[in-house]
Amino acid sequence: MVKNYIKGYKLQLIERGGKTQEITGQAIQMQYNKGNSIPEILRRKNPFTWIGSLFKEQKYYVNDLFVYDENDLDNEINNLNCLKKDIIEPRNVDFKYSNGSYELIEEVQGNKILKDKLYEAIKLSILNGNLKLDIDEKLCYENPKYTLNSDKTPETLRLLNKYVSANINYKFGSESEIVDGDKINKWLIVDENLDVLIDKTGVMGYIKELSKKYDTVGIKRSFKTSTGKVIEVEGGLYGWKIDLVAETKALLKNIDLGETVEKEPIYVQKALFRGADEIGGTYVEVNITRQYLWFYKNGKLITQGPVVTGNPNRGHSTVTGTYMLNYKQKGATLRGANYASEVTYWMPFFGNMGIHDASWRHSFGGEIYKRNGTHGCINAPLYLAKTIFDNIEEGIPIISYKE
Repeated sequence: MVKNYIKGYKLQLIERGGKTQEITGQAIQMQYNKGNSIPEILRRKNPFTWIGSLFKEQKYYVNDLFVYDENDLDNEINNLNCLKKDIIEPRNVDFKYSNGSYELIEEVQGNKILKDKLYEAIKLSILNGNLKLDIDEKLCYENPKYTLNSDKTPETLRLLNKYVSANINYKFGSESEIVDGDKINKWLIVDENLDVLIDKTGVMGYIKELSKKYDTVGIKRSFKTSTGKVIEVEGGLYGWKIDLVAETKALLKNIDLGETVEKEPIYVQKALFRGADEIGGTYVEVNITRQYLWFYKNGKLITQGPVVTGNPNRGHSTVTGTYMLNYKQKGATLRGANYASEVTYWMPFFGNMGIHDASWRHSFGGEIYKRNGTHGCINAPLYLAKTIFDNIEEGIPIISYKE
C-alpha cells in the first residue's frame, strides 16, 4: 500500500490568494524506506485496549517512512512560482489625516515568503505523507505586525486625533499665526510599534520660521531724525526675539495636551511696541556725525546737547543701530586696559559701551571725537547725563547713527 501510494504522490501547495502548485514524489526521487520502524508500531499496540479503539481513532506516526533527494527538493522549492513573484512587502495598519482627523487604512498582507519556514513546512508535509499544504495557514508569509484588529490600533488612533485637535493661536500685535491639525499632522510619526512620536525637529523648524518672520532685532528701521531727515537705521540689539528652545518646548506641550490656547511666544527679549513703530515716543537719539544727542519722553523733547563719541581713528567707533538701555547705575568706575574713570551717571546699552558724564572734559561736540574720542562710550556734559538718568528706564531705545 505504501509503495503504491508513493508512485502517484503529489503535494499541492496553496498560496495566499488561492493559486496552487505541486511538488511530485517522482521529481524529488521519493521512495519507501524499507528499513523503517513500522514493526515498532505492532509492538506498541496493547491488545487490552481494543475496546477503547472502537470509540476513538488512534494514529501512529513513523518518522522514517519516506526518503527523498534533498538537492532535488531544493531545486523544486527554488523554482516555485510564489518565490519568483515581485515582492509586495507587508505593511502595518496605517493612519491617514483628512479634514481635521485621522482615519484607518487597512494593513497590507503582501506576498513575501519566509523561505526557511516554507522549506520546513514542505519537508514535514512530505514526511507525513500530506497531500495539501496551505502555506498561509502554516505562517510561511511575513505578516504585518499590527492590523485593524490589533488591540493597540484604536489607542494609536485616539492619540493622533488628540494631538491634531490642538489649536494654538500665536499673537504678534495685530497679526496671528494658527497652529492646528493641518500643521500638526505633518509633525506626527507612527513608528513600526504603532507608537506616536512628535517630530521635535519639525516643530523647532516652525518656530524658526516664526522667528524669521516676526523677530525684529537688528532690522532696518525708517527713523525721522531731530533735524527732520528720514534715514534708515540698521543693526543693534533692540527689538523682539523669540526664545527658540523654550517656545519649541512649550508648543510640544500644547500639542501633547491637545490644548486650545491663544498666546504670545516666549521671548528672549521684547521691544516696547509691536508694529511699524516699535520705538515709540521715548528714546535717546545720538547723531555721531553731528556729535549731538536728544532725549525724548512721550514725544516731548526733555533735553539735548553736544557729546563726544568713540575715536574712529583708533578703531574705537561708537556702534550704530537701535539699542536699548540695559540698566542705569549711579556712581560707577569704568575700567579699561590703561584707564579707570569715575562717573556719576552710568547708562550702558551695548556691553561696556554706554552714556555717561565725563568730568574730565571741558568741551563737547565738534571734531573732538576724531582726535580725542572715547573707547566707544558717549561722553555727555553732567547736566545732560543727569537729566537722561533721572527720566530713562531700562529697555528704552537708544538710536545711534551717522548721517
